[in-house]
Amino acid sequence: MTPEDVTRHFTRADGQFLFARWGRPIAPVVFGVQDATLQTVKGALEAVAALSGQQLAETDPELGANLMVFFFRDWDELPQVPNLDRLVPDLVPLVARLKSVDANQYRVFRFDQAGGIKAAFVFVRVDDDLAAMPADVLALGQVVQTVLLWSDTAFTDRSALAVAGDRTILRPDIAALIRAAYDPVLPVASDDPAMALRLHARMQAAPLT
Repeated sequence: MTPEDVTRHFTRADGQFLFARWGRPIAPVVFGVQDATLQTVKGALEAVAALSGQQLAETDPELGANLMVFFFRDWDELPQVPNLDRLVPDLVPLVARLKSVDANQYRVFRFDQAGGIKAAFVFVRVDDDLAAMPADVLALGQVVQTVLLWSDTAFTDRSALAVAGDRTILRPDIAALIRAAYDPVLPVASDDPAMALRLHARMQAAPLT
C-alpha cells in the first residue's frame, strides 16, 4: 500500500481528509441475531481487537454499550426501536434517505473531545445479498468498517476482505493499516493529510508477520 493509497482510505467524497480511531475500550451489544451469530460477531470483534491492540469491555462507564449493532430486515423497523431516536438524531429522515437509495448498511459515529471515536451505531439490513453471505464474513466486514473512521468511499471499489484458499480473511494491507492506526505514538484523530504519511511509515516499521 502506497502513501497515496493510505490517504485515499481516509479522504471522503467531498475531499476532506479525516482519520479517527477508538479512544476508549469498545463495549459492544448486538441486536436482532441468534446466539450463534452473536458469538460470530463477538469472535470478529476479538480478532480485530487482537490485531489492533484495542481493548474490549463489558460496559462503557458513560454509555453502557458504545458499539450497538442492529440486524434487521426492513428499515422501517428502526424507528420502532425504543429510544433509538435519542441516540441517533434525525432518525426518521435518515431512514427515509436510506430507503430511497436501497441501502443495506449504514454506520453512525460519535466522537470525544480529542476527536477519537466514543460510540458507533451499525445498521445492517439483511437483504438477499447479505443473507447469502456467511455469517463470519458479514461479521468481519462490519467490524473492520467500524474499527476506524474510514472514508465513505474506502471500500466501494475493493472489499476490505479477501479469499485465501477456502477462507475469507482480512486483506493483509488493511490489517497492517489497522494495526498502524492504533500505534500509541499516533494521535487518535487528525484532519491533516500528512497523517497518511505517518500511518504509512508505521506500516513499514512494523509489518505484519
